[in-house]
Amino acid sequence: MITVPLLDLAPQNGALEAAYESTFREVMRSNAFIMGPRLEAFEKACAEALQVKHAIGVSSGTDALVLPLMALGIGEGDEVLLPAFTFFATAGSVARLGAVPVWVDVDPHTFNINLADAARKVGPRTKAIMPVHLFGQSCDLGALRTFASAHKLFVIEDAAQSMGARWQGQSTMSVGDFGATSFFPSKNLGGFGDSGLVTTQNDALAERARILRVHGMQPKYYHKFIGANFRMDPLQAALLHIKLPHLPSYNCARAGNAGYYHTTLRGAPGIGENRPGAGDAKILLPVDFSGQGIWNQFTLRVLHGKRDALKAFLTNRKIGCEIYYPVPLHRQECFAGVGRGADSARVAEQLAQEVLSVPVFPEITTEQRQWVATSLADFAAGKSA
Repeated sequence: MITVPLLDLAPQNGALEAAYESTFREVMRSNAFIMGPRLEAFEKACAEALQVKHAIGVSSGTDALVLPLMALGIGEGDEVLLPAFTFFATAGSVARLGAVPVWVDVDPHTFNINLADAARKVGPRTKAIMPVHLFGQSCDLGALRTFASAHKLFVIEDAAQSMGARWQGQSTMSVGDFGATSFFPSKNLGGFGDSGLVTTQNDALAERARILRVHGMQPKYYHKFIGANFRMDPLQAALLHIKLPHLPSYNCARAGNAGYYHTTLRGAPGIGENRPGAGDAKILLPVDFSGQGIWNQFTLRVLHGKRDALKAFLTNRKIGCEIYYPVPLHRQECFAGVGRGADSARVAEQLAQEVLSVPVFPEITTEQRQWVATSLADFAAGKSA
């Protein structure tokens, strides 16, 4: 039986090992371990890749969300619209600052924030919207701009899973007041521990964010604001800089694997695509409605209460899979009684019972992805493990 991990970092990092080792020695011998030219060079390269004026390296993907909120003055009692179906850090960063998460439902086909529901939930204390480009697919950036302008809201794009994704040629992280991404090892551009990136087109906001990144200090030992230590280590920046030019090829390989699943499984009994009017399928394949997604995850919807059975079926066949995410944010214990809008986030609750992600990482072999596709078809057809 073939073994297929959900993610295997060894081939990708192994291919660049010699460059990593050489760069590590250079940084070690420089004895420059905080800020400096290594970080600045990586930030400049990221800004060029993302079509933004400013890219600011930070200590984690979570801090990449907290820092923009601080820079925009979001705090006690302010409301932030955000999707109820995503990773914890989106809402956690808001709550940490004393602001109020407003739970917005999501679209069942794109998994991204539902702007019609967001419009219903805008209130007098709503200051910002934090859309998440989930699983590697961009939100409709034009609609997002129009929405934010109409309601006079700040925009912080949570692109932790979608650095490099585009909507009609426009890069994620380039249209909001701020963009944020993560270099957690499982991301399409995965680092060597925690780190992240903040982007903005606004000179004044960039300056404020850079000051807040170093304890609100400018000049040294003179503190304009109460900031925090959000710095990215130059070693992390130097190693990520080696990988950055390879990001388009990594994304292309992921898209090729997603395309293989669609081509192989299209029309198979019990399998459809996650579009309106999908019929009576057991498994719905994700669709890239933007056409320019980066497939951080290949997330199925498994209908008729069969999700956990499929997970057990794939696990028995030694195929890695994971539920992203089993509990919507507004149902997390730590958010009991926190925020507003929970009662109408019904799609988020439905997806939490249906979603299952299967391997799509760039280095998956032909044999491995064939086994994944065969197994999905077998389950949909009612075959035993």
